[in-house]
Amino acid sequence: MILIENTVKKVRETVKEWKSQGLTVGLVPTMGYLHEGHQSLIKKAVNENDRVVVSIFVNPIQFAPNEDLETYPRDLEKDSLLCNSTGADLIFHPQPEEMYPDGFSTQVVMNNLTAELCGKTRPTHFSGVCTVVSKLFNIVKPDRAYFGEKDAQQLAIIKRLVKDLNFDIEIVGCPIVREADGLAKSSRNTYLNSSERKAALILSKSIQLGKKMVADGEKSSQTVINAMTDLIKTESLAKIDYVSIVNAETIESVDTISGEILTAVAVYIGKTRLIDNFMITV
Repeated sequence: MILIENTVKKVRETVKEWKSQGLTVGLVPTMGYLHEGHQSLIKKAVNENDRVVVSIFVNPIQFAPNEDLETYPRDLEKDSLLCNSTGADLIFHPQPEEMYPDGFSTQVVMNNLTAELCGKTRPTHFSGVCTVVSKLFNIVKPDRAYFGEKDAQQLAIIKRLVKDLNFDIEIVGCPIVREADGLAKSSRNTYLNSSERKAALILSKSIQLGKKMVADGEKSSQTVINAMTDLIKTESLAKIDYVSIVNAETIESVDTISGEILTAVAVYIGKTRLIDNFMITV
């Protein structure tokens, strides 16, 4: 049966024992309420490492005051079953006071890569992400860490974080996992009622449109953005946060589509903010 630990001390002791045996360790950082997207990360980690740690922690410092920290879905029992059946060895499930004890006053802040896309409307989000990920890396000291490409900006930021701060960790990005009708898997999909769930398909439809335009040779970012925006606006329940085309590594806007690009959308369906993207090398 899978181990569940709540303290930094116990996780460090367990990992230290594994390392003393010469075993490799993979880390899958999550906020829980796991779905098939998370499961694909765990599977890859299990295939590539001797032992796998899954962290389940709804990180309070990456939520702004008006966001869904309190209502974010949680189900440790279900998560444990998924982790166990997929082959993970340890769940790290700390309480906020374990990660941020009284007097905690340090944050990891990144410039540039956090200025566009989700960083524009969630200005404190990525400092929370960088801080908790840095802590997890220091606690677990994994050989590899696994992140989904659905959070493409986050993935680029984590890669930069590892490079800038000399973490001796390989970052592995894993493809987006979708529902049968194309909607990207997300823990927040549970917020959608039936009409919103149907409306949410406009995200993947806009992604398919943009991808086809680029594949067919369109080089103007604005032309692609305009077409995707017009399509999303046909859905009455959708409110656009952004539609952007950026350099996939630097997250800087590009006028002409060339090199490795990321086309990303964030859209409110009712009160639920959903994201989707595609990456392509031109």
